[in-house]
Amino acid sequence: MDMLGMFCIRACSGLGALRTATRVRSLHSVPGITVAQIDEEVAKLLELKAQIGGDDGKNQFVLKTAKGTRDYNPRQMAIREKVFNTIISCFKRHGAETIDTPVFELKETLTGKYGEDSKLIYDLKDQGGELLSLRYDLTVPFARYLAMNKITNIKRYHIAKVYRRDNPAMTRGRYREFYQCDFDIAGQYDAMIPDAECLKIVHEILSELELGDFRIKVNDRRILDGMFAVCGVPDDKFRTICSTVDKLDKMAWEDVKMEMVKEKGLSEEVADQIGEYVSMQGGMDLAERLLQDQKMLQSKQACAGLSDIKLLFSYLQLFQVTDKVVFDLSLARGLDYYTGIIYEGVLTQAGVAPVSNEAQNGAPAGESVSVGSVAGGGRYDGLVGMFDPKGRKVPCVGVSIGIERIFSILEQKAEASAQKVRTTEVQVMVASAQKNLLEQRLRLITELWNAGIKAEVMHKKNPKLLSQLQHCEESGIPLVAILGEQELKDGVVKLRVVATREEFDISRADLVGEIRRRTSEA
Repeated sequence: MDMLGMFCIRACSGLGALRTATRVRSLHSVPGITVAQIDEEVAKLLELKAQIGGDDGKNQFVLKTAKGTRDYNPRQMAIREKVFNTIISCFKRHGAETIDTPVFELKETLTGKYGEDSKLIYDLKDQGGELLSLRYDLTVPFARYLAMNKITNIKRYHIAKVYRRDNPAMTRGRYREFYQCDFDIAGQYDAMIPDAECLKIVHEILSELELGDFRIKVNDRRILDGMFAVCGVPDDKFRTICSTVDKLDKMAWEDVKMEMVKEKGLSEEVADQIGEYVSMQGGMDLAERLLQDQKMLQSKQACAGLSDIKLLFSYLQLFQVTDKVVFDLSLARGLDYYTGIIYEGVLTQAGVAPVSNEAQNGAPAGESVSVGSVAGGGRYDGLVGMFDPKGRKVPCVGVSIGIERIFSILEQKAEASAQKVRTTEVQVMVASAQKNLLEQRLRLITELWNAGIKAEVMHKKNPKLLSQLQHCEESGIPLVAILGEQELKDGVVKLRVVATREEFDISRADLVGEIRRRTSEA
């Protein structure tokens, strides 16, 4: 490279520190340079400067979150926190304890556990002799945790972020970084009792969150595999056909059939036989009917799955949740690790006219329109054994709550109702009516904090009383403890109820008890 070229590279790299005029003058010092060359290089510098932007040469950053991620403002976080509290309370009510695992795992831990979805795993660069990947869900890390610690019995919940290199649809609560809320029961128990409890938990959470009407679809991997076998699907295509059937909640049957035939190589006759079964829905009666089906009787595993579905429904009747549960043969759930019962909680859109089978992806006419899955899970008895050196299996069943979609729904409901969402839990504002009372305010708020009262004080020496009261109204703070010279002399605090603007003189000794009483009643 010639001297002029090297100079221009150095000049270009220093655009942020030197002004253009300085660099132009510097070009004259290059030996043998002509005016035409100077003009040419100046043009190049000006073009580069325009690309970089700004006279000061500072890089112009695009201020945005990464694709498939989002920030959450205090109002949104208040909604999220309320949802988390509801879910955690339910998990604890059912006796669960919590664990945590690293946000990334050894790549080999995650490889081969998710079927066709494995392509969505985020791989990390080798930073120290280990090939790592961001966790795709909380189930595989849980299985690794059980095998590594030789745990054979636990009822646990885990709430944490997971990562998927997916095409995000953020308006429908689909992200690349999102929370999962998992509840799992690991251990050797009698059939369908822990499975029924997981479905009871889904019912409780979706009912308490008041998201609208919902259904919990139930199926069994053994029934699916048996159905595929008797319909003529080759053994080596069970998993890939299962992944295609799993798309029935998003695609019409004709599109699913086309994928089976054109992409997966099934004959039309086999696909049509599958279509007859996956259109079936019902309850215990459907399981009994299929146990008399001549084709299904050819598969021992299908019959075992159908018998367990019958048993499951008998327990669900005792748990009083059968009004929301439906046995649905179209439910597949594409993850490879499921071995038995599978289920999915689906919200149904209220107030929508019934639709035809063709319009609603093969759903029975007269049913509500599906707006999306908000919970899913199933039994995965073989996953822990994949990590155990001796292949020892720990039976597991669990459920994951689709928290991001729930957040999206509740945020939309809050926006539509224009309801005020409190972003803090402050119970009382310590205010002053006159100047020069900062020390007294700080002493009082220290007393309240030490007593466990959630309190706030303005960070000004002499704030106006009106400003302090307006802050309470805007923030939803229910009470104001007002100090004035007279109150200090009398040993009282004027307690103001923000909503009604009533005021009461309360002795300093009784203030904590009065605040607790009034805020517990609110």
